[in-house]
Amino acid sequence: MGKGGVGKSSTVNSIVGERVANVSAFQSEGLRPMMCSRTRAGFTLNIIDTPGLIEGGYINEQARFLLEKTIDVLLYVDRLDTYRMDTLDEQVIRAITNSLGKAIWRRTLVVLTHAQLSPPDGIDYNDFLARRSESLLRYIRSGAGIGKREYADFPLPIALAENSGRCKTNENGAKILPDGTPWIPNLMKEITIVVSNGSKSIHVDQKLIDGPNPNNRWKKYIPLILAVQYFFVVKGIRRAIHSDISNGKLDDWEQRYRDLVGSGNPVDQKVSSSRNPKA
Repeated sequence: MGKGGVGKSSTVNSIVGERVANVSAFQSEGLRPMMCSRTRAGFTLNIIDTPGLIEGGYINEQARFLLEKTIDVLLYVDRLDTYRMDTLDEQVIRAITNSLGKAIWRRTLVVLTHAQLSPPDGIDYNDFLARRSESLLRYIRSGAGIGKREYADFPLPIALAENSGRCKTNENGAKILPDGTPWIPNLMKEITIVVSNGSKSIHVDQKLIDGPNPNNRWKKYIPLILAVQYFFVVKGIRRAIHSDISNGKLDDWEQRYRDLVGSGNPVDQKVSSSRNPKA
């Protein structure tokens, strides 16, 4: 997964070793995900290539394609030669988190394509790679809600890729990175490390896609709220009532009535004498 134009389909073709996904510099990506399967030595590899995530909300439609499938590794693809991150990056990361759950980032390998770039003047290649990686990881952690205390639980390893036909090769014909590392075997090694890191694979079901019910979000706090109301509100009112009774405190209207009766008002006396005439 990743934004459009970052080299997802080209990376799929490089891993499989054949052209299974159409790639063109002058055509937009397909609108639907595509899955290819290859079996060798009794091992089956299923790869799902997704369209570019132009809008963060579009990930939900792709998640429905993954319904009832199990994700062992998510390759989050971006370009090494991208110098700036923007709000779209964070929106895409949040959309992936909302649709597939935060745990998906435990099964994620970050892949940076266009790895044979020439860094800007005055910057060493390794220094540029470190800066670019840290910038991207910062956005992923922010969008996925990964706190500093959770960094160890979400290692987010990074692998480099160069899919260009002009990529340099070694004596065995394998495409290599600037430091001479054959990048496809190295990518597969990193994928194997993620698969065996001890975290659970992500099974995509309808509940995962729909996410938590917002109506149930605060239900667990209802007993606590009721307890607070009882101890601080109800008990407070009871204490005030008991205090008024013990102090003989009366309401204003009741006090005025008692004062009026006690003052010997002639009107009240006349009414009283008319009701009880002398014999």
